[in-house]
Amino acid sequence: MCHCSIGSVRALRVDGEEVQSKDLVVCFGELLIDFVPTVGGLSLAEAPAFKKAPGGAPANVAVGISRLGGNSAFIGKVGEDEFGYMLVDILKQNNVESRGMRYDTGARTALAFVTLRKDGEREFMFYRNPSADMLLQPSELDMDLIKQASIFHYGSISLIAEPCRSAHFAAMEAAKAGGALLSYDPNLRLPLWPSASEARKGILSIWNTADFIKISEEEVAFLTEGGDGYSDDAARSLLHPGLKLLLVTEGQDGCRYYTKDFNGRVEGVKVEAIDTTGAGDAFVGGILSQLVGDKSLYQDESRLREALRFANGCGAIATTERGAIPALPDRNAVLSLINGVPA
Repeated sequence: MCHCSIGSVRALRVDGEEVQSKDLVVCFGELLIDFVPTVGGLSLAEAPAFKKAPGGAPANVAVGISRLGGNSAFIGKVGEDEFGYMLVDILKQNNVESRGMRYDTGARTALAFVTLRKDGEREFMFYRNPSADMLLQPSELDMDLIKQASIFHYGSISLIAEPCRSAHFAAMEAAKAGGALLSYDPNLRLPLWPSASEARKGILSIWNTADFIKISEEEVAFLTEGGDGYSDDAARSLLHPGLKLLLVTEGQDGCRYYTKDFNGRVEGVKVEAIDTTGAGDAFVGGILSQLVGDKSLYQDESRLREALRFANGCGAIATTERGAIPALPDRNAVLSLINGVPA
C-alpha cells in the first residue's frame, strides 16, 4: 500500500497563505489553450467541435502539484486578452502562486489544436507567430519568487526563441544560485522547432545542468539519434555526472528509473484512456510532489518505487478525461486507484 506524503512545512505567502519556501516548486514556461476535439479518432478538419482546455506542460505540472496538496508557483507570459486572463484565473483557482505572470499587449495567448487518435494519443497544431509566452524578457522575471524555489521545473519549448530563451537561462541560473534543485522535462514538440537537429541541440544545451530529468521512450530514441527507446543502454547514455534521477516514461506501461546506484522499472496503472494530453505532466507533478518534501528519496530504491507508483497513478487518471488541467487528479483519487479502492 502506498503511504506517499507531501511536504508541508510553511513561510512564503501563496494566495494569502504562508508556506515555507523549501516546499515550493516553481514552474517556468508556456501557458496556453488546448482545443481538443469532442470526438476522438478524427482529423482536425473532420472534428465537429472542440473543447477549450487550459494547458502548457510546465503550467500543468504546477496545477498538478497544487491539486495533490503541494505548493507551487508558475512563471510565464500570456497575452493581455480574454484567454490570458482566463488562464491566470485558473492558476489562482487551483492555488498556484501567479505573481510571476506577465501580460503582453502586442501578442496573443498561445493556442494549440490537438487531434486525438483512436488510441488517445495526440498530434498538435500550434498558433504561435509569435505568442506571448515567447516574448518573456529576463527583466520581467520575479527573481524573489525564483530564489524561494526548492525545485525549479521547466521544459524546452521556452528555449526555442528569444527573448524567452534568455529569460529561461536567467531564471535557471537564479534558481540554482538560490539552492533549488533543477527539474527538466524536455516535452519534445518537433513542429515548434526549425528542424529536428535544432530541437536536439536545443534540448541538450541545458541537459547537464538538471538534477532530475523526465523523458519519454520516444525522446530517448530522438536524443540518441535512433537508439532503442526501451533500452537501458540508450537511457544510460543520457546520464550526466550531476544527474540525480533520470525517469523514462512508457505511457500506460509505466516508467523506468536510473540513478548512479540502481535502475529498474515500475509497472503502469491500467485505466481506460480517453485523452493522453497532460498525462506526462501529471506524472511529473506526482513525482515532484514527493521529492520536494523528501530530497533524499531518489537514494532509497524502495521509497522511490513507491513514489513512482504514485506518479504512475497520477498519469493514469489524467488520461480518463479530455484536456490536461481539467483531468489532473487530487491525492485521494490517486491513492484510491493505486491501492485498489474504488474512488
